[in-house]
Formats: sequence, C-alpha cells, structure tokens
Amino acid sequence: VHQSKLDFFCKLGYGKQDICKVLENLGQEALEDDVLKELIRMGSKPQALESQAQPSPLKLIARGSCSASPGSKWLGEDESDSSDHLRPIVIDGSNVAMSHGNKEVFSCWGIQLAVDWFRERGHKYIKVFVPLWRKEPPRQDSPIADQHILEELERQSILVYTPSRKVKGKRVVCYDDRYIVKVAYEKDGVIVSNDHYRDLQNENPEWKWFIEQRLLMYSFVSNRFMPPDDPLGRHGPTLNNFLSKKPVLPEPKWQPCPYGKKCTYGNKCKFYHPERPHQAQLSVADELRAKIKVSLSLGKEEEQ
Repeated sequence: VHQSKLDFFCKLGYGKQDICKVLENLGQEALEDDVLKELIRMGSKPQALESQAQPSPLKLIARGSCSASPGSKWLGEDESDSSDHLRPIVIDGSNVAMSHGNKEVFSCWGIQLAVDWFRERGHKYIKVFVPLWRKEPPRQDSPIADQHILEELERQSILVYTPSRKVKGKRVVCYDDRYIVKVAYEKDGVIVSNDHYRDLQNENPEWKWFIEQRLLMYSFVSNRFMPPDDPLGRHGPTLNNFLSKKPVLPEPKWQPCPYGKKCTYGNKCKFYHPERPHQAQLSVADELRAKIKVSLSLGKEEEQ
C-alpha cells in the first residue's frame, strides 16, 4: 500500500520526502484525497509547477532574425512543437474515462494513464478535453473516481474544460466532440478516442477524411493503456509512423531461400542466402543488363 501510494504521488510530481512525511503523519491507510490535501497544506508543489514558477532566463535575439508571432501560440503550445517530429495528441477525456471505468464510472485515472503513455513517448503537445460540469461534485447517476486528477492536469495546462452552464435549473452543454476534432484538425494531430464521430464526418468532408486517417483507438488491459500496433489496419502504417510527422520507411527485407545451402541457382537465385554476405541480390534480368553494360564498355575501349 505504501509503495503504490508513493508511486502514485511521485507520478503527480511530488517529492518522495514530502510524501513519506505525510504518510507517517496520516498513516499508511490514509485516503489519497487526504494525502493530497496535506501535501498542499504543507506547501509542497509538483515539479512541473515549481519549474513554471521559476522565471525563465532572458534570450538574446539577433537583429533581423524571424520570431514566431504571439498569435500562433494557442492552448499552451510551446515553441518547440513546430520542430518536433511527433504529432500533437488530442484526447477525448470523456471517452477515455468512461472506457476505463467500464462505462459505469467516470475514471479520471484512465485519463492519467493515457497522458503518461504519450509523455513517455516524448510527445510535448497533449490536450485532454472534458466537459466543465465534470468539475461539479459527483452525483449518484454520474459517479466520478479520482476527481483530483482533473485539477492536477488542469494546473499542468494539459486538461481543457469545454463550456457548460445552467439555465433555469437545466444544464446547457456545448458539444465537446466538435472541440476535439477542430483542435486536432487545426494542429494536424491525432485524436485518441473509440468514438467514430459519424455526425461530424457528415458535417464536414475535410473532417471526414481527417477522422478516418487520424483516429487512434485504444484498449485498457489491467490498468495499462494500449493503442494498436496497426492503427489503420494490417496494411497501414505502424504505430510509430502513425504518431510521427515524418514516417520512416521500413528497410527492404530479403526473403531467405527455402533451399538454404543446397540451392543450385548460385548468383541467379532471387532469395537471400545468409552464407553469402557479399553476394549482390540481383534478379536474373538485372544481372543480364549489368553484363551487357560491361561488355559494351569493354568493346568501346578496344576500338579506341
């Protein structure tokens, strides 16, 4: 129990000494919410917030150099995103949380698992969209687990709440799916969701192509976030290429010869022989063309 709580709060960015001190005061069986409140009361801050609180050093810009316009930054985008080789990630928070909670509980821990997975891969632009009313205290018909995770992700500028309000006692909610698709389309990123957004595909033909090509589905296996290795099918790109701005083409692999060392075709064999490392893998036609070029060049030399 102690190790699991220590790992959990370390992932949130708190120091091990502060966590151990709180657990000694409150006991090992203390609830996560109580531990978090005690950490905040002690003045302990996650490492991400401490780094944000420190003033950034001044940068000297050479005269005549081009600088990015401030209007190009949106939703906390940093300057390195444009040069990063990994695609921006836009997560459908409601879909991920309900999927992790078996469609019964809005599990915020599922959102944290998805964010951590993309962080470990090196993605710098990660945005999670969740309706604003999820900030409210949970009700019996819509239970929420680990709600404090939403507050932490909001502080880290990862979570974005879509607008909602109450009019005469009724909740008016903006369509968060439209936010998700629009931001992912404008950032040329990837949508993380198991929803197909069919209504938005019919609404905009450009969005239709984008959703078909940039939708990353996933599964949760024992609290492990697992996207597929082939997001667009068996004949599509690999997961690494799918999440990269510059896909890497796979190197051609030669099929090994079924006859092995007993092969009698020699250099004319079109299959790969590991015992012939210096053998040029040429087809019969290419080998004949090469011989013709050599004979023609020798004939011209003799004439001269």
